[in-house]
Amino acid sequence: QVQLVESGGGEVQPGGSLRLSCAASGFTFSSYSMSWYRQAPGKERELVATILVRDGSTNYLDTVKGRFTISRDNAKNTVYLQMNSLKPEDTAVYYCNRRFEPLGWGRGTQVVVSS
Repeated sequence: QVQLVESGGGEVQPGGSLRLSCAASGFTFSSYSMSWYRQAPGKERELVATILVRDGSTNYLDTVKGRFTISRDNAKNTVYLQMNSLKPEDTAVYYCNRRFEPLGWGRGTQVVVSS
């Protein structure tokens, strides 16, 4: 069964950190570029970060560059998003998915940044 399960969200104060995880199953994880997306209330889902399978290179939404880091562990079929210096505008539900040939969306993990 193909599945993406996000975890690690929570509520933090501005300036805090969280590490999100996405456990993948049902496909050859190591063969796919992976991405994190987010959707804030009342807004469209947006692409936050990608890690490319061909060379491990990464790219980021401009507003998270220097604060977020995407990484992967192919042995664990897991992609991570380390989020530092969090801001209230980072509040959203975060999802992972294959960057190309996307799967159905998981349930996501809620991140709330609030004082």
